[in-house]
Amino acid sequence: MKLLIAESRLTDPHHNLALEETLLNSAADAVILYLWQNENTVVIGRNQNPWKECRTSLLQEEGGRLARRLSGGGAVFHDLGNLNFTFLMPQERYDLDRQLEVICTAVRSFGIDAVRSGRNDILAGDRKFSGNAFYKNGHTAYHHGTVLIDADMEKLGRYLSPSKAKLSAKGVDSVRSRVGNLRELNPDISVEDMKAALWSAFAQVYNGSVEKFDIPCDEALLERYRSWEWNYGRKLPFTFAWEDRLDFGCIRLEAQVEQGRIQAAKVWTDAMDWQLAEKLETALTGSRLNRAELTEKAPEFSEVFQRMDL
Repeated sequence: MKLLIAESRLTDPHHNLALEETLLNSAADAVILYLWQNENTVVIGRNQNPWKECRTSLLQEEGGRLARRLSGGGAVFHDLGNLNFTFLMPQERYDLDRQLEVICTAVRSFGIDAVRSGRNDILAGDRKFSGNAFYKNGHTAYHHGTVLIDADMEKLGRYLSPSKAKLSAKGVDSVRSRVGNLRELNPDISVEDMKAALWSAFAQVYNGSVEKFDIPCDEALLERYRSWEWNYGRKLPFTFAWEDRLDFGCIRLEAQVEQGRIQAAKVWTDAMDWQLAEKLETALTGSRLNRAELTEKAPEFSEVFQRMDL
């Protein structure tokens, strides 16, 4: 059985997820360990509502990106203080215990007692540093997860905090856990050190020699992972409701959203301008639920859109 290691040299989440699926389609006769990092990114599960999991407009305004993966599970924040791993193999070679042991062995080499929890997370002490998700397709499968080494917990909490707006939505919600960085337990750990430890642990646990593996990313897959339709436009209809008090008075807004676009909107307000509600409803209808796009379409309502917690 071949043991291969692939590593992405980019920190673009859409490229890295597309390369992951490219590797999945190439894993018919080998076990591949893929190492990758995303910069300032929220990655959501296949069946999640992005607005329910993440402050999408805040993330975008601060230079971050949202990406949707193939696997299920909850939303996670990635930055360069986090290292992602993926095990890819034929389904008959899939062995979750063995795969997780690679991660635990690597972490224990730094003097940290890594243990599995009941939900396929890995803990150090009472805090999770590795969450895991899974995907099977045809004859191949993958298991991927995080290794939090020195991630920015302030950004993690800010982007993944629930919005003040109320959403009535279908889809799988994230399960929030108490998370922590490995550098809190060993300040000398670096991402590069962890890569080397994973390489060594992979060879040890699988009892074989490891070869480096490079493959170009499938461009058609990359286009899909970058698309609005994949990341935001999934068929998960929901109702968005928001209310606040602004300079002109109180306002309440309700919108029916399908595939990321506002299909219908209703506004209630005690503003003196009796046409404001109708004008705002017109501006909202047909737009993507995105602060930048709404502001560009109707700049006269920029104050409203800036206050909306998207």
